[in-house]
Amino acid sequence: MTHTDIVREGWLARLPPKLQAYALLGRFDRPIGAWLLFLPGLWSILLARPFLAEGLSLIARFALGAVLMRAAGCVVNDLWDRDLDRKVTRTQGRPLASGALSETEAALFLALLLIPSAAILLSLPRAAVVLGLASLLLVATYPLAKRVTYWPQVMLGFTFGWGAILGYAAVRGRLEAPAFALYAAAIFWILGYDTVYAHQDREDDALVGIKSTALLFGERSRPFLAVCYALTVAFLALAGALAHLGVGFYLVLLLPAALLARQVVRLDIDDPRLCLALFKANREVGLAVALALLAGIL
Repeated sequence: MTHTDIVREGWLARLPPKLQAYALLGRFDRPIGAWLLFLPGLWSILLARPFLAEGLSLIARFALGAVLMRAAGCVVNDLWDRDLDRKVTRTQGRPLASGALSETEAALFLALLLIPSAAILLSLPRAAVVLGLASLLLVATYPLAKRVTYWPQVMLGFTFGWGAILGYAAVRGRLEAPAFALYAAAIFWILGYDTVYAHQDREDDALVGIKSTALLFGERSRPFLAVCYALTVAFLALAGALAHLGVGFYLVLLLPAALLARQVVRLDIDDPRLCLALFKANREVGLAVALALLAGIL
């Protein structure tokens, strides 16, 4: 069976064709991306130690914002990549590449996603609003990185990891050393897991001229992944130390460290389905980090 990220099953299959196309464009059928965008924000909110009511409110707004902005990012990505997507087996069924939606329809859908996203952002303190607006430049330009560098995963790290400073600013009204250490942890985590993800398209990417760390490192991806994940854990530990978290943080941090090590051991770059499964396993890694942060602040 040809490997593809278009799977019309469950609730998606019951939608009318046009609505199905919009759901696919926003990747609402694949929530893993929203999870991975949300988790660094969750970490930073917890690291900043808000009062309970404030923390729950921020977590709810960040969760909804992650769903909306991940969808918006996918629309931007597919608008940039519609011609490239037609040449890659896994992505040629995407709505813009296949012609199921027009560029105008995609642009209108993007506007509908950005309006409530803006409302959520404007409900945050001023420092967080400024940071949120600054992130739009990353969202708009990330899809271009794969055309000019073998390190687009770093650009994704800066973009998807932005919540690691945004959440902290939303609680404290400013940025401090623990937030920057957490941001570094998020960047290396994303650099690692998106390298795994990119191995699904390695051969097609090489043919159409798309660059990635998967192509750059190839058979050396396992040690590269080990370094990325080791630095993730190291910077998480540093963030905990700078924030004066309790010993419980370091004990529970062993859990996400073990989950990351398991990915390194299991990696097979020639098995695209396994690469996708390992990529998706990072939701549990992120939740385990959040659990460690909770253990450190309680």
